[in-house]
Amino acid sequence: MIRAIALLGATTLLAGCAAIGGPKTEVRIYAPASSVTVDPAWPAVDWHLTVVTSAANQMLDSSRIAVRPTPDRFQVYKGAAWADDAPELLQTALIEGFEDAGKLAAVGRFGGGSRGDAGLLVEVRAFETVYVDGRPEAVIEVQARLVRFRGGGTVAAKRFRHAVPGASPEVDDMVAAFGTAISALTTDLVGWTLAEADRAKE
Repeated sequence: MIRAIALLGATTLLAGCAAIGGPKTEVRIYAPASSVTVDPAWPAVDWHLTVVTSAANQMLDSSRIAVRPTPDRFQVYKGAAWADDAPELLQTALIEGFEDAGKLAAVGRFGGGSRGDAGLLVEVRAFETVYVDGRPEAVIEVQARLVRFRGGGTVAAKRFRHAVPGASPEVDDMVAAFGTAISALTTDLVGWTLAEADRAKE
């Protein structure tokens, strides 16, 4: 069962003024379409899971679409932005991935009452276009930690990384590459979380 995150119209335009009376700048808003590949062999776990995402640095805690043309340069695409900050985009994909898997008692965001039984804490280390030998790749890297809230401590921790080449350097093609990377990362994280949670019951 696969459900895609709704693509919020890659050509949606927001008009803003650089200065009062100045020229308007059109900003295209993107939400990369992604899906989770559900493995029927994933174990079912009677946990209420809370998904928490955070950014490793201020540049990633932003709706700006980051690009690294060289290892020591960090820029953003002009006239383009994510529909939400990068950690929130990933959090939404993860929650929908767990929902589509149907292997948990419940899954949700942090806040609004009980924290549940366990938390998946995901720190975003990279969410950017990286040029490798002159070719752009959508790179997403996270550090994940699965914890029990009721005295269980850390259940497991692991680093995940996916790099997907873009069909071209154009923003539309790179957004599509990010969608593929998010799909792969979500599938890995959902499967790993369920396996580690099932192992923790033993």
